[in-house]
This record gives sequence, C-alpha cells and structure tokens, in this order.
Amino acid sequence: MGMTGAERREGIIETIKNSSVPVSGTALAKKYEVSRQVIVQDIALIRAAGHDIISTYRGYILEARPTVKRMFKVLHTEEQLEDELQTIVDLGGIILNVKVRHRVYGEMKAPLNIRSRKQVQDFMEDIRSGKSSPLMNITSHYHYHEVEADSEETLDQIERALEKKGYLIR
Repeated sequence: MGMTGAERREGIIETIKNSSVPVSGTALAKKYEVSRQVIVQDIALIRAAGHDIISTYRGYILEARPTVKRMFKVLHTEEQLEDELQTIVDLGGIILNVKVRHRVYGEMKAPLNIRSRKQVQDFMEDIRSGKSSPLMNITSHYHYHEVEADSEETLDQIERALEKKGYLIR
C-alpha cells in the first residue's frame, strides 16, 4: 500500500521543483511519513542520479541548470556506435534520443537519455545481447541524435569532435 523509495524520491524531486521557497527536510519527512534521516539518504540518492539539489539553511532547492539542445545528423557503423556515444557524454552532452527518417515508416524516434559512460556501457550490453538492434540499422546507418548540454560552446565542442571522427553529416 505504501509508496516505494523510488516513488518517494520522484515525489521529493517534484515537491522541491514546484516549490517557490526552499523545502525543509522536516517538511518532506512529515509529507512522506518517513524519518528525517530517510529524507537525507533520499536526497543523496537523488543527487547521485544527477539532480542538482542544493542544501540551504532554510531547506532544499533544485538548481535548474540552463540547457541547450542541438540535433546532430550522423552516420557510422555499428562498431563505431560506442565510440560515438562516449564522445558525446565525455564532452558533457546528454543523448536525449535517436531518430531515423524511413522512406516507408516516416520518422521514428526512441528516447535514450544517456548521460554517462556507465549508461553507454549498459546500452551497448543491451545491443550486444541481441535484446534490441540499433534503430540506425533500418536507414543504412543514417540517424539523428538530439543532444542536450549546458552551453552552445559544449555543443560546438561535441560537433567538432563528431566531425573530426567522420561521424557528422552536414
């Protein structure tokens, strides 16, 4: 009947995000009917998952980082897939999705949200295990990635790196 830890953490993120003032750990503990210590542990896990929650003397706030997005049209082999994804995350990009334009099926898009080497590894294991095959395989390897980063400069760096490796299509 009670909510899981993951559900509670999602709720905590939403509560902090939607609050115009810092939210105290005590208020969160009361709202979710857990101890203050559980909230402290939850905040640590939420931070580890990549959310910028800042502790102030008045409570927790979520730092909304400004982000920019860019669509990259790329072409590479399946063997180069891992290198392409690592190049993007190593330079600070988040690969939001992969998109292909098929002559028959039209546009097809799949969410990825890959932001670390660990997530690249997990994705590659899914591909190698045969659990799924890359979407790019149905369009002769032409595909698009929507990439999010903290600045245009970061996106420019990613673009130059992909171009240097010969993955970028103009």
